[in-house]
This record gives sequence, C-alpha cells and structure tokens, in this order.
Amino acid sequence: MALKEINTSADSKKSELIQNINKGLAAGIISLNTDQSKITYHCFRDYSTSFKNPEEKVRASYFSELVLTYQYPVKRINLEVTVPRRTPEDRADIIVYEDDECLSSYLVVECKKEGITDAEYKQAIEQTFGNANSMRAKYAAVVAGNTRTAFDAAGFKPSERERNVIADIPVKYGKAPKYKFIKGDKAKDLKTVSRDDLISALEKCHDTVWQGGKLAPTTAFDEVSKLLFCKMKDEKDGTKKGQPYRFQCGTHETASEVAERIDEIYQEAKKQDEEVFKEDIRLEPKVIYSVVEHLQGLALNKTDLDTKGVAFEKFMVDYFKGKMGQFFTPRPIIDFAVKLLQPMHDDLVIDPSCGSGGFLLSVLDTVRHDAEKDYDEQEAYDIWHNFAKKNLYGIEINDQIARICKMNMIIHDDGHTNVISTDSLTFLKDIKELHKGFTKDRFSLLLANPPFGAVVKSAEKEKKYLDQYKLGEGRQNQKTEILFIERCIDFLKPGEGRMGLVLPDGILTNSSLQYVREVLLERCVITAIISLPQFAFSHFGAGVKSSLVFARKKAKDEVVEDYPIFMAMAEKIGYDATGRDDANELPDILEQYRQFQAAPDFFV
Repeated sequence: MALKEINTSADSKKSELIQNINKGLAAGIISLNTDQSKITYHCFRDYSTSFKNPEEKVRASYFSELVLTYQYPVKRINLEVTVPRRTPEDRADIIVYEDDECLSSYLVVECKKEGITDAEYKQAIEQTFGNANSMRAKYAAVVAGNTRTAFDAAGFKPSERERNVIADIPVKYGKAPKYKFIKGDKAKDLKTVSRDDLISALEKCHDTVWQGGKLAPTTAFDEVSKLLFCKMKDEKDGTKKGQPYRFQCGTHETASEVAERIDEIYQEAKKQDEEVFKEDIRLEPKVIYSVVEHLQGLALNKTDLDTKGVAFEKFMVDYFKGKMGQFFTPRPIIDFAVKLLQPMHDDLVIDPSCGSGGFLLSVLDTVRHDAEKDYDEQEAYDIWHNFAKKNLYGIEINDQIARICKMNMIIHDDGHTNVISTDSLTFLKDIKELHKGFTKDRFSLLLANPPFGAVVKSAEKEKKYLDQYKLGEGRQNQKTEILFIERCIDFLKPGEGRMGLVLPDGILTNSSLQYVREVLLERCVITAIISLPQFAFSHFGAGVKSSLVFARKKAKDEVVEDYPIFMAMAEKIGYDATGRDDANELPDILEQYRQFQAAPDFFV
C-alpha cells in the first residue's frame, strides 16, 4: 500500500519541502512504499529509487511543484536522463520537455540537498549548464532546498552566469517573470516558514557571509543581521501592496544592481533607527546577492513569533556558544525565573546585563501569550506591542551584543528602542544621560544574570566610582557580581519591585561575604533561592556553581520580622553537562513554590 502523506515530526510537516511532497502524494504523481524507503515518480516513465537520501526529498518536492504549481504535464517530465556528449557520462535529475515524445528539452533541473556550501552550489550550477547546453534546453534551474536559481540557458552565451539569471522559471511554457514575489498577490506573495526552514536559511546566510573564514565570525554575524534588518524592513513597510518586493533577485539583474537596491533599503532603515546599526553594509555584491537568494522567499514578518524566536535563538546560541557564552543564559533557567516572577503587562521591566535579550524576550512572550488568551485579537496586539515599546529596558556593556539584542527584539516585532550599550555599574547619572528612562527606584521587575569573576579596581576607574556603592565604599577593588546586587536593588521600585538574579553560591555561603548578605537582607525580602547544578552554565563557557535568588525590595521604612524563604535544589534542569536535552525538575519546583506562596506557614 502506498502512503498518502509523509510521516514526519509536527514542525517538519510545516516545511515547504514536506508540504510539496504531501501535495504530490495526494495528487498521485508520486508514491511511497509503506516504510518510506522507496519513492516512485509517475511521469514519462515510472521511475523508482531510494527515498532515504535528503537530495531525493528535494527532487520529490520540486517535481511536485513543476506539475502542480508550474503546470507542466506530468507525462512530459522525465528523470535520471542520460545526457549526450558529456564526458564523463552524466544524468540530469529532472528534464521537462516541450513535446509528448520527450525529445525536445525545455528545462533541465539539478537537485541538491538543503545546506550545501556556496562552492558546492556553484559546482551544481556548472553541472546544470553542462547538461542544459548538451540537451539544448531553453531553461536551467538549480534547487538546493529553499535556495534556487533559474537561468535563461538559450538566450545567452554558454559562459554567462549573471545576466541570464531569471526570477523564476516560466509557468506552463510561458514567459519568465520579471520578479517572482509580489506583495499582496495571493499566488505570488511570500510564504510563512517552519522553524527548520528558517534555521536552515539563517545558517546558509551565515556560511555565505563568513566565506569560510574570510571575515571574523562576529563580523559575519553582524552583516547577516544587517541584511535580516533590510528583509524585515522591506516586508513591513518598504514595499507597497501590489508591487514586487525589493528584497529579491529579478530577471537579468546583476549582483551589483541587487546589492544597490538592498543598500537603499538599509539606508532608509538607518535614518529611521540609527541606534541599531551605525556602519554601512560591508559585503561584496555577489555575497549580498547570495544571501538575498537564501532569504527572498521567506515571509519573516508573517511567520509566527514563537517560530522566529526559537529559530533566531538557536542560530545565535549555536553560533556564539563557546565564543561568547557569557552573554547567553540557557532557556530553561530563563523560562523558570520568568514564570516564577509572573510578569504583567503593566510591569516596567529591566535587565541591566541583558546580553542577547533572553530574559526580556521571555517576559515579552509571557505578556503576549497572556494578552492573546485574555483579550480579543486587536486588544491583545495593542497590549503587547505597547509593552514591548514602552516597558522593556536593557543595558549591555558589549556594543556588538547590544546590537544582537536589538536585532533579536526586532525579529520578535520590536521592543529594541530601550536597549542601550553602556556599563551598568557606572554612575547612575551617566546612564540617565544616555537614556532618561533608566532611573533609580523605577522598575517593578528585574531579571539578570550578571557577569561573574571580574574585579573593579578603584585605581582604574574615575574618582568615587566604588564609593557610590555601600558594597564598594572605602575599598580598593570589588567583584562585579557584588556591585551588581546593589545596582539591581537601586533600580527597583521600593515596596513592590521584585527581582530574580543568577548569583555565584559563594555570595550565599562564604563567611567573608557576610556583609554582602547583610546589605541584601537589609534592603530586600528574600522570597526564594533555587540551587542550580555545577554544570548549569558549563557548556556556555562558565562553570561557577550558582543559584537563582528571588527577592522583593522593601519600602523605605519597612520592617519585616522573621519570615520563611522557599528553598529548593534543582539537579535536573532540562539539559545535561554537554548541553543535550535531559529531564527537567524546574516545573515541579515552580509548582511547589506556588503551594508555598499559598500557605507559607505549612512549609515551616
């Protein structure tokens, strides 16, 4: 019995490749055996082959498109055709013919698996041209997953590889379109993508920009972010309805022409938002052209926020882990801390060491999901968008990571305007000069994973730098994590401001640091302490034993008698020492904390 739909995971089913294969199966133009090990194409001749190769899935997907989308007769398509006059002998993956006898070649297609290198892609183009020229075909196409290039093979010299690029192959022997993607056109608008497709596209973009080490990895990431910025700008308000999107490659356009148009989008965006990117795009036109090919068909703005958020986070974490691991807090720890503190849409939220924005974005996601659950669609949209723009604040000392945080927030539909790059431990008046929103005693919610281990030396700082802190007064040097505790308390609103901090266990246990604990207890009510395992941050490049400390800032003259503190030890936190998925005790600990909140005396 042949399968009518390919068996795969829920998220993979959303990918365009899988959707196309399922359409082909439903139409009966391809079939699979029961264990999906073998595929049969029902075309000019029935052709059966193994379905285990990733390349075969790409061919099955594009074959289905040729018949169902581009309307080529299935009996005029043949596969694995021996190409004459090729040495060594070669076979064309797919050929579309102009006649029922399949003698006059119209389109030659080469299919490659998703994620091949740029060098491999160029090699595939040469292979396709060799086949197309030998078969005297009018058109040629290379398909590598979601990256595609089509060519007018007959109207140009055999050596041409730029001017003969077309936006897309013709529909049903028609004319090649000037542009493939038109805003607001139901048939030609951009499509939303699955998480897997988006991750793959981002990885391909980075590999293209990185150029095998030609650019520094962090520079390459910056450049990819600039082009993503252009892509989202074009989708949002850079192209009018009914017009071709500007972020795409048109028929017979050179790399320089495409790069020039992308730079126009970038310069417009820079004028509107100078704080995200200050430098121009620093890539060669051919590199920009390749990135546009990877991204042009994806509807980033329409793709749901959870998909975009997870994809962009995976892209960042996979890339920076080990290089800049200190700027990333693992997702299970972030989500636990945010859920415990229960952010509301009227909270004013700050992360004074925000890194790539993990805590801020988790808070935003929580507020968004709550709004979508409790209000109608437009009300919910207004609530969380206003929250993103007006209620989220972040400080990041590393300028490049601050830009990544802003980009991360733009991917999530905004909230980047209140992220600044400066030293959170500097004088509050200096921070306020950069952005008037960063004032003392203002915020109702604070989450942070402060930098550990660095030492602030009085001799290296301006006068009275340490003296602005009770925990630094009269000292020649002090650890950053200790000063951060006091600065975090300073930012909180008296009486109601609550916070969650990742702190090294030494602050909670070392007898020499008793004075630090006294300041914390003097100014705050400790609500919970959750001990994390030694490996909690090890695969991010930090191995200090840490705990999550939750507290509320006392009102000015508030006196609190002895009170119970919720304490727990988490041994399983969703991943192991190598970063692989593992059991997670944090949801159970959260449930126990809720019970403690409801009846604290019961736990004493």
